[in-house]
Formats: sequence, structure tokens, C-alpha cells
Amino acid sequence: MKNSVAFLLLLCIWMFLSCTTLRKPESSGPIKIILDTDIGPDFDDVGAVAVLHAMADSGKVEILGIMASNKDTLVVPTIDVLNTYFGRPTIPVGAPKAKGVEIGSIKHWPDSIVARYPHTIRSTSDATDAVTQYRKILSAQPDGSVIIVSIGFITNLNNLLQSPSDQISNLSGTELVAKKVKKLVSMAGWFPKGKEYNVYMDSTASKYCFEHWPTPVTFTGFEIGEKVKTGLKLMRSTVRSNPVKDAFRIAMAGSNENLNGHMSWDQTAVLIAIYGFEPFFTTVKGTMKVSPDGSNTWDENPEGSQCYVKMKMSPDSLAAFIEKRMMHEQVKKD
Repeated sequence: MKNSVAFLLLLCIWMFLSCTTLRKPESSGPIKIILDTDIGPDFDDVGAVAVLHAMADSGKVEILGIMASNKDTLVVPTIDVLNTYFGRPTIPVGAPKAKGVEIGSIKHWPDSIVARYPHTIRSTSDATDAVTQYRKILSAQPDGSVIIVSIGFITNLNNLLQSPSDQISNLSGTELVAKKVKKLVSMAGWFPKGKEYNVYMDSTASKYCFEHWPTPVTFTGFEIGEKVKTGLKLMRSTVRSNPVKDAFRIAMAGSNENLNGHMSWDQTAVLIAIYGFEPFFTTVKGTMKVSPDGSNTWDENPEGSQCYVKMKMSPDSLAAFIEKRMMHEQVKKD
């Protein structure tokens, strides 16, 4: 009897070890990202888009879509220029169709690159509604697989959350996000308290979104990107006919605030979405509270589903890491 029990025990152990050693690990594949940008008033968005395409060319990222949160007429054409330059002209794009912020650049870099580089979308108003694009993209993806990176106004995300079920999906926007989105990484806020542009420009949307977002949220605040200066190496490079370089060259020309490089808020959000926190940042968990005027405070809570990042790597080292990827050039197709 003892021998039989021992035999059965050994058999169970062998079967367990066989299953755990022979089972092939699941392939994680590229990171699925939707970028939401207000590209135009500032130009760090251009650097963020360049980093995203560089990582897509390396196989690390799949760009599912790029949404405009700014209704200015040149925003989507600018996105189209960059997608076309990097060999991905068919990436779905979208823009707000209802109420939203509309603000252009006083430095005229968007009209310069739109005039110079190939693209097919002539105006932001020609783009598909951003909520429609979000719902189409998310509904087609595996559960819990998508990272949304927001580097602009929160308009689209608010509209997505409040969207009803439709012919695309029988889920409401909040239900769809809860099912399909792994996390949101947002360049928004000023921590532990302050008043930051991306939040206050559509404060109503920001307040609703960050109070109701159903999956984890990571914030990279104003105080982070303010210290990370990029653009000078890119401008001094020998690369020609590059819309990323041209955008920085035009926007930084004659600017005393950019003598040491431009503040890189948006690139940090893309960086976190792709690489995570280490070795760049530490985190503080809790909840961001948005006031009606768009200012924010932070309720710290170790069990919170939101967090903001604090600098761990030196700003110069982080800038060098980012700018190397910003300087990525288009991959020539045979």
C-alpha cells in the first residue's frame, strides 16, 4: 500500500513538472498603443511620435491609432505627415467632432512641415470622429491588451468614457475601456499639486475622466518634463528632409527658453508606456483630484489605482535616452 501511494505521489510530481517545463511561455508580442495628442501648440508631441515610431520599427510597439485632442485644422495633417514619413500612412487617426479645444501654434512649424512633406489628410475636420475610432480599435483587440497614452487635452477620453453602446460594440465606453485597456499613461497634472495645461484646457473633461477611468492610471507631471531637455542633438544632426528635425529647428529658433533644449513632457509618457518605470522613475500611489478650474491635488494612498512618477534617473541621462530615439530616421522600403 505504501509503495502504491509513493508511486502515485511520484507520478503526480512528474506530471506537474512536465506541464510546467514543457508548456511554452505565452508570447507577449509588441506593446499595443493608442496615442492621444494635441500636437501643435507645443512640439514635444513631435518628439513623442518619433519615439513611438522608432519603437514600432524595432518591433517593440504596435501603433493602433493616433487621435487628435485638438480641433485646430493642422493637427491631423501634422500627424499624417509624421505617420507617412515613418512609413505608416494607414494608421487610424481621429479628432473631436463635437465641442473641443481649438488652438494652433504661434511659431508656425505645423504649417511649414505640412507644406513640405507628403500627406493625404488636408484638414483635421476631415478625420473620423475620435470616439468612433477608439471604439473600433478597442473592440477588435484582446481583453486588457491596450495602453492609451494621452499627451494632450482629455476631451477624447472623456467622450469615450461617456459614449453609449452602438453598432460597433454593445458595451458602453466605460465598459469597453474596462475590458480592453490595460492602463492609461497621461502627461497631465502637476504633483503633488498645481495647475497644468493639459488638464485645465478642458477641465470638465479632465475632472470626469480621472474620476471615472476604470483601469490603472500613471501620470507624468509638468515637474518631470520641465527638467528633461531635448532637441539640440537632433537639430545639429546631419539628417536631411526629416519633419521631426524641421519641427524642432523652426520652433526652437530664436527662443531663449530653449537654449539648453526643449522641455520634454510628452516623450516621458511614451517612454513609460513602452519601458515601464525602471530605471527612470519611482512612483507615488493615490488619486488625482481635479478642481473645476483645472487645478489638481493628490490624495496619497498605497492601495490607489493611480500613481504619479518621480525622477530617479538624472534629467540629462533621461534626455539622452529619449533624444537618441527621437533621432530615428524613416526606414527605407525596397
